[in-house]
Amino acid sequence: MIPRSGRTALAGSRDGRLLVRVSAPPVEGAANDVLIELIADALDVPRRAVRIVAGARSRQKRIAVDGVTAENALKLVTVC
Repeated sequence: MIPRSGRTALAGSRDGRLLVRVSAPPVEGAANDVLIELIADALDVPRRAVRIVAGARSRQKRIAVDGVTAENALKLVTVC
């Protein structure tokens, strides 16, 4: 995740990981909130289904999404 970007968007993949740019600053969880909303919208799941499992204070995060198969998640990575 790259905070304070010009716009919020999925920006492809790098080293097998999804690259996400968010316009929000990494202050008081604002960037994490935007990230969760973006992932939820991209996978068409409710916001409550997305959570940060590891790396909440890091640029590299591990995200868990309830109700999404691994195949659907991989489609998101390959589309970017």
